[in-house]
Amino acid sequence: MKASVGDRIVIASARLDSPVRDGRVVEVRHEDGSPPYVVEWSDTGQTGLFFPGPDAYVVSENEGASPPEPRPARRVRSWSVRIDLVEEEAETTAHAILLSGAPMSLDAQGAAHRRPGESDVPEIGDELAVARALRRLSDLLLGAAETDLTAAEGRAVNLPG
Repeated sequence: MKASVGDRIVIASARLDSPVRDGRVVEVRHEDGSPPYVVEWSDTGQTGLFFPGPDAYVVSENEGASPPEPRPARRVRSWSVRIDLVEEEAETTAHAILLSGAPMSLDAQGAAHRRPGESDVPEIGDELAVARALRRLSDLLLGAAETDLTAAEGRAVNLPG
């Protein structure tokens, strides 16, 4: 990527819920026009040092500037995990559910138990129960991927964990 003072930097986010961001290059630190650049952002008016990533491109202020190089199409999805915690006396249980927007539904549980005489620190029980539920959820997701790959390739596929 090469830029000159006055050019626009445009960042096209990979996330659907994130806005496209742009700013004007106010300083180029290298004679050859390579990054980093000092950019004044149009949305905030703030100026800062910018190291472009793969989602950024330059729009030249010169007439007849060539359009940005075409980039491969992206397929953007959002998955989330919902975790519910239940604490009853010395037992904490976590229930993790993968919300992928697809027909696939995965959920797993993890638990932590406080032994008599141990300090009562609820955060530790939460952390252990959630970690165990997420580990099990991860194993289930790898298993689902193995099943799908086996079906797609017509042979047994074993993914390393």
